Amino acid sequence: MEKTLSIIKPDAVERNLVGQILSIFEKNSLKIYSIKKIKLSKKMAEDFYFVHKNRPFFNDLCTYMSSSPVVVSVLEGDNAVAKNREIMGATNPKDAAKGTIRNLYGISLDKNSVHGSDSKENAKIEIDFFFKE
Repeated sequence: MEKTLSIIKPDAVERNLVGQILSIFEKNSLKIYSIKKIKLSKKMAEDFYFVHKNRPFFNDLCTYMSSSPVVVSVLEGDNAVAKNREIMGATNPKDAAKGTIRNLYGISLDKNSVHGSDSKENAKIEIDFFFKE
C-alpha cells in the first residue's frame, strides 16, 4: 500500500473542519494510518517548506503554517499520492474542481485548507519529517 502525507492547515483546523476533511479521505478509500495534531514552530515550518526558501511567498507561508495548530496524517491506499491530490483539488480554490476539499473549504490561494505530498519520493520525506519511526 502506498502512503502519502496530508496536512489540514490552520484555517481548516480553526473552522472545525478536521472531521469533515478526514471523512472525505475515508470515503475515497484512503485509510488514516497515523494522525496527530501539532503546533508547528516557525523553524519547523521553515524546515518543512525549505524547497520554497527562495520563493517570494516563503516567509508568509511559514508564518501562516505556524500561526495555529495543524493536523498531520499519513494516508494509505492504492495510488495514495495521486488520489489525495485529486481529492484536494487545485492549489487555488477558485480553480479547484467541484466537490474537492479546496473547492469546498478553501478560502484563498494561501488559505487553501490542505497540503498533500506531490510525489512518492516527497511523501516519504514528508512522512519522515513528522512521523520518525
